[in-house]
Amino acid sequence: MAQEIEIEYKNLLTESEFNRVLDSLPFPEETQTQTNHYFETADFSLKENGCALRIREKNGIFTLTLKEPHDTGLLETHDTLSEQEAHDWITGRFVPKKHTSKQLAAKDISLDDLTYLGSLVTDRRELKYDNVLLVLDYSTYNGTSDFELEMEAASEEIGREAMRKVLEKFSIEKRQTPNKIQRFFESKNGSVDS
Repeated sequence: MAQEIEIEYKNLLTESEFNRVLDSLPFPEETQTQTNHYFETADFSLKENGCALRIREKNGIFTLTLKEPHDTGLLETHDTLSEQEAHDWITGRFVPKKHTSKQLAAKDISLDDLTYLGSLVTDRRELKYDNVLLVLDYSTYNGTSDFELEMEAASEEIGREAMRKVLEKFSIEKRQTPNKIQRFFESKNGSVDS
């Protein structure tokens, strides 16, 4: 599927909170490593439109994804890239792709205006839990790192309630949690506005 609606809830964790959740629930022992490669224009056109553009490299598969605001969660538009195409994008040779190029053009964002900003590496563990996908992430980027609890749900109501229950169960403070690309920008620039 080229497009999907993503409904997710996030909460940054301390290392001890992360370990408490990890040790208490049946998460897999092995992590899945994924790398997000981020793109933006010089005048931050994507950010101005509430969007984010990345290539995710996971298990040898490269997926170009444009995230944009939607009434419920985020609309994600995907295109699969070959390893060579991903390399081309990262080195500034932007190969048009059917679905994401169409969405970018609708926002008057040209591929020629894109710039590669860097990457964020995540070691991820996933667990089906209480009608949601519960995710523990340890991410490193620009000389910093963080721990995050993420929840993907079929509806906002299910996701909100499941997050509330997990935070309560583990006595974790609810924290304002910018998404990964916002944290990446903040670590690069020292501030984030979105």
